Amino acid sequence: MKKLNIRPLGDRVVVEPAMAEEKTASGIIIPDTAKEKPNQGTVVAVSKGDKDNQLTVKTGDRILYGKYAGTEIEVEGDNYLIMSETDILAII
Repeated sequence: MKKLNIRPLGDRVVVEPAMAEEKTASGIIIPDTAKEKPNQGTVVAVSKGDKDNQLTVKTGDRILYGKYAGTEIEVEGDNYLIMSETDILAII
């Protein structure tokens, strides 16, 4: 995991989405147009929160998030999502 030059504010986290599946379980290759957007990823940056709200997730956690959660950003040529901690459904 590389160090990002981005620091989220408030209750936000930066997530590196998992890669979309290339094949089905039976071995059928999925074309790019039919791939579903992944809904899991790895937390790569976490805000400090505030004295009333301490964040539950930490850098390196694998998480599940809602299908339309977060805002897509590109940092140093890589794609990430920045989202509120409330958009995170579970730590896996």
